[in-house]
Amino acid sequence: MHIVVCMKQVPDSAQIRVHPVTNTIMRQGVPTIINPYDLFALEEAMRLRDQFGGEVTVLTMGPPMAEDSLRKALTFGADRAVLLTDRTFAGSDTLATSFALASALSKIGEVFGPPSLVFTGKQTIDGDTAQVGPGIAKRLALHQLTYVARIVALDPDAATITVERRAEGGIQVLSTRLPALITMLEGVNEIRRGTLESAYRAACAEIVIWNAAAAGIGDLGKCGLRGSPTIVKKVFAPSPRAEKVQQLPTADLPAEAVAESVIREIFKRQPAIEGDLVRFSAGQ
Repeated sequence: MHIVVCMKQVPDSAQIRVHPVTNTIMRQGVPTIINPYDLFALEEAMRLRDQFGGEVTVLTMGPPMAEDSLRKALTFGADRAVLLTDRTFAGSDTLATSFALASALSKIGEVFGPPSLVFTGKQTIDGDTAQVGPGIAKRLALHQLTYVARIVALDPDAATITVERRAEGGIQVLSTRLPALITMLEGVNEIRRGTLESAYRAACAEIVIWNAAAAGIGDLGKCGLRGSPTIVKKVFAPSPRAEKVQQLPTADLPAEAVAESVIREIFKRQPAIEGDLVRFSAGQ
């Protein structure tokens, strides 16, 4: 079974700054990391590989420096890494990104074998759109299972998969046929520690590097800025809140009365919340 995990190298959100004059994100000097949501997808893919056999290929689109994230994925235990890099891809929005990645996935299928499963994180921390995964599925006519919290069952012989999907109001249990694309939720697993053998293999591994031509992308008008209808008009940092944190006077109360005191104080300061809770409990 061949599984492909789409990852993205993103700026560390804890250290992103906005230029005070141009209102653009200042990327200079900001360290990059693997998109945290993609690590849950990678771990789930490797768990399935370990259980059913096969290979895990990691794919990313980005500048040459994105090779660092791919080697990190190899350190965790991925089998192969593909970097899609070309100046043509610069400025891609989610529409252009999904087109380029879908083309690369088709090429991966030709060279290394068609994937039974494609994994992505639920979204990226720099864009937060959650559009690329479903966009890839649409372009490749893959069944898509989004916001997956748990893989219940997988039958490679019957080419079926059953998952639990988190939805508003509860959990959905869905089954579909392979090939399929899955976007994983956060907190569903914990990325494993790479072995010393995997670290050595990752350092020596040859990363497969494709430009637009090598990936089989013929229509360059669908890539980069030319293929991106999205326009970011303005980026700005939120204004700091003027009100300060207030500590409720509960130190002198017995432990069983603290919760009641806090709730009463919240209702006093936010009377609308009490009314909403009353209506909700009455089923209105």
